[in-house]
Amino acid sequence: MTKHTEHGHDGHHGTHGAHGQQQGSEPAVHSHGHGHDAVDFDWDVMGPRLEQEGELGMGQYREAARWIAGLPSAPTVRRVLDVGSGPGVVTCLLAEVFPEAEVVAVDGTPALLERARARAQRLGLGDRVRTLHAELPDDLGKLEEADLIWAGNSLHHMGDQRGILAGFAGLLRPGGAVALVEGGLPTRQLPRDIGIGRAGLEARLDAVSADWFADMRAALPDAKQETEDWNALFTAVGLEPHGPRSFLLDLPAPLSATAREYVVASFARQREGFAERLSAEDIAVLDRLLDPEDPAGLHHREDVFVLSARTVHLARKV
Repeated sequence: MTKHTEHGHDGHHGTHGAHGQQQGSEPAVHSHGHGHDAVDFDWDVMGPRLEQEGELGMGQYREAARWIAGLPSAPTVRRVLDVGSGPGVVTCLLAEVFPEAEVVAVDGTPALLERARARAQRLGLGDRVRTLHAELPDDLGKLEEADLIWAGNSLHHMGDQRGILAGFAGLLRPGGAVALVEGGLPTRQLPRDIGIGRAGLEARLDAVSADWFADMRAALPDAKQETEDWNALFTAVGLEPHGPRSFLLDLPAPLSATAREYVVASFARQREGFAERLSAEDIAVLDRLLDPEDPAGLHHREDVFVLSARTVHLARKV
């Protein structure tokens, strides 16, 4: 279904950048589907990490889901599709926010769907959460109709985004909605000047990420370039826009141990994935930041934080 970069935050799924990618997109796995099994990932390691990352940003997604549920025009939601669910963090959140709904975790990686089922059972949601193994766009018809389709940082991993949106529109019941988590603002985790190397490291990583993201998009099957005007795309497929809204994740310094682990993992993936695109100076700085013995590294710094904004684009079927 999707090959994500880091979703983390939506549990779904990676850390999520400007330029249309999820914020802070990195050339590593995200929690959504298609493409995962083409690489030999250790899901016993990756799955718990994706869940941890999703839980870190839970507040953003709870606020977004409650916004959707509280709209005056919102119909009763009986069936929800979480497209690119990963290990089910947001799936279970949607089940809590929409207590009358069956919520379906849709993903292309069986190991992650297994984690989604286990999470639902632990949270007492097993009677309303189910899983569906599907690769989009080929398996779009397997999803069946829904009142809400949530696609968290997954649409940009599908070559024909307009075609997928049209498919989603065809699955919606009257009054139903599509919620796309796409774009927002680049995640920031360090001050502009960290005292080592040239100031502005994260801005340069953003630029490298944008180039990587463009290459990733161009290489997708059936890739079609689209202006990322989501309201215009909604209108083109017969949906009525009702957004967007952005939601903040603000974890100030000093970070919890869990949040610090997330930051370290994020920089480690960028160090590995962007090595051929970065200057020798920036690579040396990243090596220092990742060195657990370096007092200027991420393991010891008191100025590490997490600040990001996720944007939810909403449209309804009228």
